Amino acid sequence: MSLLRVATYNIHKGVQGMGPTRRLEIHNLGHGVEQLDADIVCLQEVRKLHRREEQYFTRWPELPQAEFLCPEGYYAVYQTNARTKHGEHGNALLSRWPVVSQGHEDMSDHRFEQRGLLHVQLQVRRRTVHVIVLHLGLIAGSRVRQLERLADFIDREIPRTAPVLVAGDFNDWGGKLRPVMNNHGFKDYQGERIATYPSRLPLTQLDYVYARGLKPSGVEVPRGRIWWRMSDHLPLIAEFKF
Repeated sequence: MSLLRVATYNIHKGVQGMGPTRRLEIHNLGHGVEQLDADIVCLQEVRKLHRREEQYFTRWPELPQAEFLCPEGYYAVYQTNARTKHGEHGNALLSRWPVVSQGHEDMSDHRFEQRGLLHVQLQVRRRTVHVIVLHLGLIAGSRVRQLERLADFIDREIPRTAPVLVAGDFNDWGGKLRPVMNNHGFKDYQGERIATYPSRLPLTQLDYVYARGLKPSGVEVPRGRIWWRMSDHLPLIAEFKF
């Protein structure tokens, strides 16, 4: 296999809408994840549990969302970033390839946003590939500091020669963080302009997959009513060559 297909998707905790009109989308998201047909699926805003929503929705899954969304034959890894009054949520990774190890780093920049990165080491045939799933903050300065912490983490934890993927919701309006990632040796595929947010009428790209030691070869964003109903983000699928 010379091509690696990697998806990133902010699933908005499996629920869409506000107040009494909100609806459970986690079952549709399960079908959506399968349709992505990706080797690696990086997910943000994934619920481990939420006691209030579990009582509100009659079809709330018994499994944590990462396990519920995991297609047959895939491996699921989850890490909590935020604990709230009624539950907890974080990042997840679903992989066709075996998981060698997993780690976590707190990336919280202030007390109002609990953020973290999930680091998963995969065995892709005879190659070791490192994948980092993250969800950066809402404040521009926080995002820059979080990327500095990301770079420190990679320097500390990942061999320089190993292929690395960094995927997630960068909250990066206008692609301002791309030069920062490029300076650290990470590239994403740049072709025609793509947008992932908001899903109903996409205006900007907030979701990215960057790589070091792999060559970006393409990117796509699924569109249509079924996708914009499931989350406020659209998924992004990027392909890389070894």
